[in-house]
Amino acid sequence: MASKAFLIAVFFAMIATSTMATNYTVGDNAGWKVGVNYTEWVADKTFYVGDTLMFMYNKGSHDVLKVNGPDFQQCLKSNTTGLLVSGNDVITLAKPGKKWYICTVADHCTKGMKLVINVLEAATTAPTPLPPQTLGSSGAYEISSFKSFGWILAALAVFKIILA
Repeated sequence: MASKAFLIAVFFAMIATSTMATNYTVGDNAGWKVGVNYTEWVADKTFYVGDTLMFMYNKGSHDVLKVNGPDFQQCLKSNTTGLLVSGNDVITLAKPGKKWYICTVADHCTKGMKLVINVLEAATTAPTPLPPQTLGSSGAYEISSFKSFGWILAALAVFKIILA
């Protein structure tokens, strides 16, 4: 009986560990582009250390640069070290505090293509993460079913042991 309790504890620990971070696609389905209101997009979200920001855009059309507050306000790119240009840029939020991101292409920043967020210390009850997403051949985001399938198999194995 003790082994069943142990397996149940391990199962729930695995689930709890997997729910500690959230993957945010910046701009949701619109992605990272001119014409999206990123202030509005951020309004109903809470960001924690360990969460990720995924900037999805057409490579060559945009970029992502982490800047400081004054550069953000003025849309300046005083230091381009760390400029991201892949079109599928993922940033893990490693430290709490304000974070500022802009697009340095042409006048995109002054047209509103900039994002400011406040990152909080990791919470033990962070929101459930969205599954990892990839850009499919159709241009739509596809949810990775492999990871979900693995969790289903793990859950079935644990419950089979419990019922045995």
